[in-house]
This record gives sequence, C-alpha cells and structure tokens, in this order.
Amino acid sequence: MSSQGNSGDGLAVADPAVADGPLPKWKIVGPGLVVAATGVGAADMVATLVAGSRYGYALLWAVILGVILKIVLVEGAGRFTLATGKTIFEGWRTLGKWTTWYFGPYIMLWGFVYGATAMSSAALPLAALFPVFPLPVWAVAMGLAGLAMVWFGRYAIFEKVTAALVGIMFITVVGLAVIAVPDFPAMLRGLVPMIPEGGVLYTLALAGGVGGTITLAAYGYWLREKGWSTPRWMKVMRIDNRMAYVMTGIFVVAMLIVGAEVVAAAGITLSAGDKGLVDLSTVLNEKYGVVVGTGFLVGFWAASFSSIIGVWNGVSLMFADFWGNMRGKKSGHPDTLVGGKYFKFYLLWLTFPPMILFLLGSPIGLILAYGVLGSLFMPFLAITLLGLLNSKRVPKEWRNKWFTNIALGICALLFIVLGVQQLITALTPVFG
Repeated sequence: MSSQGNSGDGLAVADPAVADGPLPKWKIVGPGLVVAATGVGAADMVATLVAGSRYGYALLWAVILGVILKIVLVEGAGRFTLATGKTIFEGWRTLGKWTTWYFGPYIMLWGFVYGATAMSSAALPLAALFPVFPLPVWAVAMGLAGLAMVWFGRYAIFEKVTAALVGIMFITVVGLAVIAVPDFPAMLRGLVPMIPEGGVLYTLALAGGVGGTITLAAYGYWLREKGWSTPRWMKVMRIDNRMAYVMTGIFVVAMLIVGAEVVAAAGITLSAGDKGLVDLSTVLNEKYGVVVGTGFLVGFWAASFSSIIGVWNGVSLMFADFWGNMRGKKSGHPDTLVGGKYFKFYLLWLTFPPMILFLLGSPIGLILAYGVLGSLFMPFLAITLLGLLNSKRVPKEWRNKWFTNIALGICALLFIVLGVQQLITALTPVFG
C-alpha cells in the first residue's frame, strides 16, 4: 500500500498534497495485524485453554466482549494520532506530569522483566522440538534474533514477517480446533452472558486480558511507520483495526475449542504459564500423532516470537518518543525514530539486561514491582483516552461519540477491576 500522508507536530488536517488523489485503500496486512499479533502471547493461550477445559464454551461471550473492547481502545489510540498528528505520549503529557512520572518507571521496569519472559516463552517450544540445547541457550538466541530483525529491518519487512507468523499461528491453532470437532450447540449457548461458579477471574481475564498489553498504545507509532498519518486515513485505520481483532477473536475462540474438546477430554491439568503449552503438545502427540503435536509447537513458537519482534519494535518506539520529549526533542526528531539512538538504547535494554534473570530466577522484589505497575497500565490507557478524546486537544469531528464513551467507560471499569485483582495477586507474597 502506498503511503499518502505525512506527519506534523500540530493538529492534523487534510493533506493538500493528496487531496485530489485516489482515496486510500485497505489491505489485509497493516499495523492492526501487528498490534493484535503482538498482544496475543503464550500466557493468553494458556489462560484460554484452561478456561475452555474448566468451563467449556460458557465464556465464549467474554471472548467476544474482549475483542470489542480491544477494537475500541486501539481505535481510540489510532484516532488520536491521525486526528492531531501527535503521538500518544505527547497527548499524555498534556494531561499533567503524573502521566510522565508513571510511564517512565513503568516502561523501564516492564521492559526488563518482559524481555526475559518473552525470550523464555519463544524458547520453550524450540527446546521441546530441539532438546540438543538447554532452554537458556534458546532464550538468548530468540532475543538476539529479535534484536537483529528489528535493528536492521525496516517497518515494511517487520510487518511482512509478522504477517507470516500470524499465518502460522492461525493455520496451526484454527486447524487444530477444526480437527477437535467443536460442539456448535454448546458454542451457541456460550453466547449468552453468564459467569459459571468460580469463573469470575477467568471471565475478567478473557474479556480484558487477551491481546491487551502496552503494545495497544503503540498502534499510533506503527500508523506513522506505515505512512498513515492524517485524518484522510481514518476509515482505513478503522477497517484495519477491526479486521485484525476479528482475526484475533477467531484465534482465541479456536484456543477455547481446543481447551474444551482436547484438554478437558484428556483429563489433564496444564502447568502454569507457558509450560502448559508444552503439556498440550504431548497430549496432541498421543491423540492425533506427532505431526499435529509438532505443528502446534510451531504455532506456539510463532505466537511467542511475533510478540518479541512486536514489542522490540513498538515499545522501543514508545520509549524513544518518551525519552526524546524528556530531552526536549519533539516527536519525529531522528533520535526518536526507528534507528535513532533512543530507539536502539531500548532495544538493547529489552535484550541484554533481562538475560540476567535467566541466572537469578524470579527475584521477588522485581516481580512484585512489575506486577504492581503492570496492573495499572490498562486502566491508565483507558482513562487517559477518555480524557484526550473528549477534549479540545482533538478536532471536534473526531471526538468521542456517546456510544464510544460508554464503551471506553466499560473498558476503564473492567481494567480497574482486573488491575485490583492483579495487584492483590502481586502483593499476596508480601502479606502471606
């Protein structure tokens, strides 16, 4: 797709250079697919599998609600960027210094812990497929591969690689769901909202957690990299966002089917975290043969590695913008862009310091701080979008409509409840 917009530091207006040209057209591969793929990792896959194995299709409605909420959030981030020509961090700064005081420590600590988590997640299926090397060696290899791809690659290449990984994820997981033969009458009953006994946390997790990370806020930066930078691209952005999360929804529903039909039938309890997916591959080997079990591990790897390169690219752009602004350099300064020194610094921060955690295990203080800050990010995003998109910071025609405010309000409430639950989980070790 050709890029027909250009970015500026003020409010965005229709680009006169393309005013008489053809309207921008949408293609299936765009920033929406990148943000959706990055947000769905191995932990989300395990949570969905466990929910399916415990409650069958009873929480299918929560998956669909979650897709709708992510569409609303990401559309808000994209709309702010296209309507104003400002990055999301520039918008946050106008809400007060508190946003900077929160975001600065958060992005540093999050990157340190997430780097180790992401590298280990992508290494697990490789260690299962090729046990010739131990897990830490594969983890280091995945981090270095992500670093090289993002350091030397342009956005167009990064987007194509992500699309290929999404294709692998989709084929393996949706194909497995078809093989498992879903119970369609039960799925229809699962569209009726209800919370099964003991299922409150799983309901919240499926509605709010799947596909939801800091990378939702990176969408505006990927729009800029794509060349979608003025209100002229608003319709294209909205289609891009919706189609990407519809695909994500299909992927998550497929995982729910596998949980309900395969995990439950096998009568096993999956291990906590990413290791649960290795457990599942063992069951698949026994039930369907080595080809299916191996294929699932490949899909597991694709989901994990897409998150690595997505975070390495998108969150590095967010950090570069943040630090550039702190140093008095406006968004769009070469130091704040892909290949700039702030971007490269955070890339290195994501890759090398986290490798220390492979030796230390899980230091309780670090994990505690990560859990506390992490539980607050999604409420932070929802609440700040409400503030930005209802104010004069955005041209009137692009401000929230009443129904968008209701949806964002639901997002904020849901993420506050989820955040409190995660906060309690993080603080439990301290208070016993």
